[in-house]
Amino acid sequence: MSTPRERLAGAVNQSPLFLGLVALWMLLWGRFGWLELLTGALLAGLVSVIFYLPAVQLSGRLNPWHSARFFLRLLADIVRASVQVAALALSPRYRPGNAILAVGLNTRNDLILTWTAVATSIVPGSIVVDVDRVGSTLYLHVLNVHTAGQADRFRASVLETERRIVLAFGSREDVERIRSGPAGADAAPDNNGGAG
Repeated sequence: MSTPRERLAGAVNQSPLFLGLVALWMLLWGRFGWLELLTGALLAGLVSVIFYLPAVQLSGRLNPWHSARFFLRLLADIVRASVQVAALALSPRYRPGNAILAVGLNTRNDLILTWTAVATSIVPGSIVVDVDRVGSTLYLHVLNVHTAGQADRFRASVLETERRIVLAFGSREDVERIRSGPAGADAAPDNNGGAG
């Protein structure tokens, strides 16, 4: 049985989801009246009880400098990769060489794991095909990988993306973990450049 303090903490952690669902309901109806507020609150309460999700633990930390660096680098990566993928698609000499790579992340934070997966997937040429939440490992399909060196460079770029996200939004513990060294969970590529 939980204590009143734990129940209050749980309610506070769930409040952003609850308020977001109410706002979404009102936006869907296109009206901001008392009826929409009441029905939105009832529906949000019902959804929160039936489809309970664990609360997302936000670090409460935001570094404006590292946030700007992260978003600018992400934009540059998207533009660069778009040009590279377009060149591959138009090249008559392109020989397919794709791989499924495993990348073990340094952090164990679900939010950082999700943001890293999304930031990696929106860059053309790679997409997350599976996530091992317990092992904090992303499995990605990557275009134009022919050698183990190319696979290692891609893994390093994913870890660098994770590093930028942690420095921008991560908790102090995550920042320390990132600064202490690389992840030991990286899977070694096999002879075809895939995860071994």
